[in-house]
Amino acid sequence: MTAQVPSDGATGAAAIHDIDAYMTRLGQAAREAATTLRRTPTGAKNAALLAMAEALEAARGEVLAANARDLERGRAGGLDAALLDRLALDDARIDAMLEGLSQVAALPDPVGEIDGLRARPSGIQVGQMRVPLGVIGIIYESRPNVTLEAASLCLKSGNAAILRGGSEARDSNAAIAACIARGLAAAGLPAGSVQVVATTDRAAVGRLIAMPEFVDVIIPRGGKSLIERITREARVPVIKHLDGVCHVYLDATADPEKALAIAVNAKTHRYGTCNTMETLLVDAPLAASLLPRLAAAYADKGVELRGCERTRALVPEALAAEEADWHAEYLAPVLAIRVVDGIEAAMAHIERYGSQHTDAIVTESWSLARRFLAEVDSSSVMVNASTRFADGFEYGLGAEIGISTDKLHARGPVGLEGLTTRKYVVFGDGQVRR
Repeated sequence: MTAQVPSDGATGAAAIHDIDAYMTRLGQAAREAATTLRRTPTGAKNAALLAMAEALEAARGEVLAANARDLERGRAGGLDAALLDRLALDDARIDAMLEGLSQVAALPDPVGEIDGLRARPSGIQVGQMRVPLGVIGIIYESRPNVTLEAASLCLKSGNAAILRGGSEARDSNAAIAACIARGLAAAGLPAGSVQVVATTDRAAVGRLIAMPEFVDVIIPRGGKSLIERITREARVPVIKHLDGVCHVYLDATADPEKALAIAVNAKTHRYGTCNTMETLLVDAPLAASLLPRLAAAYADKGVELRGCERTRALVPEALAAEEADWHAEYLAPVLAIRVVDGIEAAMAHIERYGSQHTDAIVTESWSLARRFLAEVDSSSVMVNASTRFADGFEYGLGAEIGISTDKLHARGPVGLEGLTTRKYVVFGDGQVRR
């Protein structure tokens, strides 16, 4: 027998004895809600988002208290510093969540847009209309803010969402889910529009990714092992990235102060994010003057350096880098550094070791910047900016559902347009094919 649990998951983790039956009910409710959301006007969706923001503001204390319980349990359970950082909420992060809801509400609604309309010799007009994907299943770890970000983007783009957070954030997710449920109810939208899975049983994930009759797309957000499992076992399409091995290349023409600021920020702004720099590449003519300054800045931040032989000749305190370091996504205060001979060597290193996530060049040469932009095959490529900007909020998407390093169907931070697809529409005036 299945425990009685609200479909919005607002009660948090629950003892659910029949996972298949429970997940089927969520899937059916989501499919029904998706039908409604396809025809829901923009105003109603925006009203729900703003009502969610009001509910979150009113429940700020409860959300922070729930998060404190999660953090206490995580510390007791031995969660590492990177996961604890992802898990933590404070007033600033809740403010960012509220701002994200406001931004998504203010964004143009892509659903129903028709573009590329053109006349054909037969007299018909052919174009493409943006439409929702349908039902999106999102599986994520640690970050409770993802619950609200995912809900807002899916709702605004006309999709129903089934959200399954990690056990480490169960109280935080339950508190946020209650705010989402209040926002949906205030706007008169189906409760099935956003459902948070109310069990941390891993079997729920297995069922969610194997329900093509109810779920159209799966988006995993978390560690490599989670994403590999989802990719391997899913029976529905997956939008994902596996690693965030991000690089910053400091070209010989770089302004030293820009280079210093960008290289320090890209590594130390936050350690546990997928857009944090993990390998620094320094052009040989710049290395002697800049690497000692960078090493001092990293030492002040407590960053461990692992360098090639040329790096260690200039920074003796750096440990010797091994082959594994060039592949590593540390998510920690550890940085690999390699001195390279020009942009060709830098791009060759990125091609061999990169994860096609985010890579940046610091240069005063526009021709080299253009080459880097054109030839580095990553989902975000930057000139004279920190890799930490690879984020839906910073890109003006309001929030993001995740980062995709795939090439189909979306790439980079996935916002509203990434959560839609297109269908052909045809306008005629009685034409028949001859």
